[in-house]
Amino acid sequence: MPLKTQPMEEPALNLTPMIDIVLLLVIFFLVGTQFTQHERQYEIDLPTVTDAQPLTALPDEIIVNIARGGEIELNGTTMTFDELEAALRQAQQKYADQLVIIRGDGQGMYQNVMTVLNLCKRARITNVQLANRLEDGS
Repeated sequence: MPLKTQPMEEPALNLTPMIDIVLLLVIFFLVGTQFTQHERQYEIDLPTVTDAQPLTALPDEIIVNIARGGEIELNGTTMTFDELEAALRQAQQKYADQLVIIRGDGQGMYQNVMTVLNLCKRARITNVQLANRLEDGS
C-alpha cells in the first residue's frame, strides 16, 4: 500500500537580510562622501616643496650614569653636578619634553640618585625615568 507523500517544497532563498545590509552600505558611503565634500569647499592652493623634512627631529633621551663611587657620566663624559645641571637646562630649553633616564649603580649611594633627580627638577625636566632590570627569579 503506497503511502501518501507530499510534494517536495522548493528551497527558497531569503534575500531580505542581504538587501538590508546593501542599503546600509549605500547609506554609509553616501554620508561619507558628504563629509569629504565639506573639506573641498574652500579652494586652497597648497605650497609645494621638493624635499619635505620635519621641522624638528625628536631628540634622543639623555642617559645619566651614576657609578658606585658617585661619579656622574653624561654621554661618556664625567662631569660635576653643576656641569650636569647646565647640560640639563640647555637640553630642556631645546626640547621642553626632554626624557632623562637615570642609571644608578645598585650598590652605590642613593643620595647621588636623589641629587640628580633634584637637578632634573631644578632644570624643569618632568620626563624622568629610573632604569632598572628584572631579577632572574630562579
